[in-house]
Amino acid sequence: MKPRSQRAHDTVLDSAIALFAENGIEGTSVDAIAAHSGVSKATIYKHWPDKRALCLEALGKVHGHHLCRPEFNTGDLRKDLIDFLNYRPPAEFSELREKMMPSVIAYAARDQEFGRSWREHIMGPALRQAQTFIERGISTGELKAGLEPSLCVVFLLGPLMFTKIFPHMAPPPENLASAIAGAFLRAFGRQPGLKE
Repeated sequence: MKPRSQRAHDTVLDSAIALFAENGIEGTSVDAIAAHSGVSKATIYKHWPDKRALCLEALGKVHGHHLCRPEFNTGDLRKDLIDFLNYRPPAEFSELREKMMPSVIAYAARDQEFGRSWREHIMGPALRQAQTFIERGISTGELKAGLEPSLCVVFLLGPLMFTKIFPHMAPPPENLASAIAGAFLRAFGRQPGLKE
């Protein structure tokens, strides 16, 4: 059985996730989380210094940060890119994650400190992994020499972010990851026999 303090922590976290998904981050107060969870505000502030910190941990949970990410290192760059782009955090949180994202993006735009923390701690693992693919591709000669890895990451992940921010503009194709990887490699892959 979990210690009482851990049970309270988990209860608050689950309530915060539910309320953030339902009402948005700015529309959810610590008072509301306390009322929903049945845990006092004083106890909540013993676990998190502020709502921003609680939100970041909530985002970490729905993005599966408690799990180990696959390494995606088969030796086949195209396959690794497709598998990476197709990777999804735990399915149990997929609906909540989708509901939270518009609010998170808006909140990050208004609160620069939160935005920096979100990019570093929540998006950071995926961004760093993508940059590793780029650096590996350059070192093996599969990608053009002289590429700027951080800029390449933008080209690689941009289409995915677009479909998340504007999901109703145009439904993404089922093979989106394969299409992105193919376009990326055509743009940045080194052509056989081509000197640079």
